[in-house]
Parts: sequence; structure tokens; C-alpha cells
Amino acid sequence: MSLVVAFSGRDGAVIAGDLREILMQGPDAEIAGFELELYSGQIVNDTDLGKRAAERGIALQVRDDKCKVSEQGGILVGEVSESDGATVRIRRLFVSCGTYAIVDVKEGGPVLQRTGKGSSFVVLGNEVTRSIAYDLIRDEWKNGTFTDAVRLIIGIMTAAASRTASVSRAFTLLQTRGKADLDTAAIMGYGKSGRDT
Repeated sequence: MSLVVAFSGRDGAVIAGDLREILMQGPDAEIAGFELELYSGQIVNDTDLGKRAAERGIALQVRDDKCKVSEQGGILVGEVSESDGATVRIRRLFVSCGTYAIVDVKEGGPVLQRTGKGSSFVVLGNEVTRSIAYDLIRDEWKNGTFTDAVRLIIGIMTAAASRTASVSRAFTLLQTRGKADLDTAAIMGYGKSGRDT
């Protein structure tokens, strides 16, 4: 799991997602311990990432080209996923001006987790990336402008990349000024027509 951060404001919506995907092969117990280190912020850079994986007997494949955010009909969409063996868990975030929705995609189908209205930041990620994001939002957000929200999200993405190897240094940032209705049927059916990546 990596990092997607969004802001839904009255005058616009913005979403950012890192590009890192980490695939692991090795003993289950070692992978579990490695993930605990990685997602709690103990592994800070790519050198340590490779070193700790080797020490635990884990083969790593690290890619920094997985796009996790997109725009569909004026709605910004972010997606994070994590796998546990053959089980893949997906969480999607849908954002438009002044509104957002979070959907978990499970074996039994999509489940609407939460919706919100008004100006808000939403963060999807692992333990350390969420902590970094919420600390910066708490310390720096003073009910500013839409431009301030964009600037803060860029700061969050940069700070997370400097403090954990679980995210890439590069990220994708998308914005919209349009208001789109987050139709429940549409967001619950997202991806069924092959639109997701």
C-alpha cells in the first residue's frame, strides 16, 4: 500500500498518488516482518529497502511507474492496493468539488465505506504515510485557498518520499474545477467496464 492524498474544496478538487509498486517473494513470516518495518517507517530509503529484503531472504521487485490516480468524467479517482498471498485488497477514493466517497473492493464486490461533503482532506496509505500526511495537515492547514491545498498536498508527497521507502519520489497530481455528482451506482460499478488501470 502506498499514498494517495486528495482535497475536495468548494472551488476545486485535487488528488495526488505516488507511483511505487513493491512485489515480494520469500518466506511468509519474513515478508510479514519486512512489511511491518517498511509500513511503520523503519525503512527510509531504497538502499535500506534492498538491504533489509536481502537480510530477510526476500526477493524484491520495485517499480515506480504504477499510476494510482485518474480522472473520469470530472471525478478524480485514486486507488491503493495491497496483497496477502492470492488475496488483493483495493481501496478507491472518488473526489469532486466539495464531496468524496471511499469504496473498498472485496471478493464479494464493492463496499461503500464512507462519504463526505464540504472541504476536506482524505488520505489513503500505510501507517507511516498517513501519519506524515495528517501531521502536516494539522500543522499547516489554516482553512486556506484551493492553491494552498494543492501546495500542501505537494508538500505531503515530498515529505513522505523523504521519510519512507514505501513511496516513490515522483507522483501524479490531478485537479478539477468541475462539480460532478458522485452517483453511488456509478462509483460502485467503477472498473466493471474496463475503465480502471
